[in-house]
Amino acid sequence: MEPITFKPLYMQRVWGGRTLETAYRRELPDDAPYGESWEVVDREGEQSVVVGGPLAGATLHELWSTRRDEIFGAGMPDCTRFPLLIKVLDARDDLSIQVHPPVDLAPALGGEPKTEMWYIADADPGAKLYVGLKNGVTREDFDRALADGTVADVVHAIQPKTGDSIFIPSGRLHAIGAGFLIHEIQQNSDTTYRVFDWNRLGLDGKPRDLHVEESLKSIDFDDFEPGMDVPDGTVIARCEYFVVEKIALAPGESEGNASEDRFSIFSVAEGQVTGSDGRIFKKGEFLLLPRGTSKLTASGRATLLRTTLP
Repeated sequence: MEPITFKPLYMQRVWGGRTLETAYRRELPDDAPYGESWEVVDREGEQSVVVGGPLAGATLHELWSTRRDEIFGAGMPDCTRFPLLIKVLDARDDLSIQVHPPVDLAPALGGEPKTEMWYIADADPGAKLYVGLKNGVTREDFDRALADGTVADVVHAIQPKTGDSIFIPSGRLHAIGAGFLIHEIQQNSDTTYRVFDWNRLGLDGKPRDLHVEESLKSIDFDDFEPGMDVPDGTVIARCEYFVVEKIALAPGESEGNASEDRFSIFSVAEGQVTGSDGRIFKKGEFLLLPRGTSKLTASGRATLLRTTLP
């Protein structure tokens, strides 16, 4: 089958900007700050819809529900919805310091667990990620920092460069600082608990909701100073929910599914590639490659992210 592409869903965010226009030549809906582009999503309120080709107009949920073996491959999880959510994040301001609930606590907290990974598609000089706690910070230290508005002082900060990646398991305190364009691969969840939001106002002029009680129950207080991921060959993230590879192609080289009987989601991190149907996919574009032997071929040097289920 030929590659399948979806219409992105753009989300306004107080910390967002217009980089999707300048970096990826996207046409945003209006002049508001857009912080997220949902590229692959199957949720009750948000759906990826196929653009072009014989499946045009079909939703990802319809493909997953009615053509699972044909498109995604045999042995897929027996879940109602496609289990991954893939986004591009444009952070022109700091995101809230936040946490996603661990799988064992999420039901009691009324949320969904979310393990994710970030690929740094672009980083401004000096831009910071906040991940985990500084060495030696105790729960009592964190409570004091929360009370006096200095949470950022007890969170570990790192300065990644373009092309780096980091794994964010549920329970890890984290925030994306200003100055990043990020490809995010995550579980199909939209539960985020904000513990600190830099004392700012939202797009409606009011402080955004915090979820301090839920955050304190979810944070792993033994998670000290994690670093950027070290690739294992092409693999930059592997867990029980997804496998993500970073693949460099020389001019004329081709890449397809890791297994003929398993789909892939590809994003073009650098360069451009051509599908077996002749379509060209440029930097910042995403596609679903159905199970089978179809390939993507680089016209020059290119870097792809390939995501699939383990």
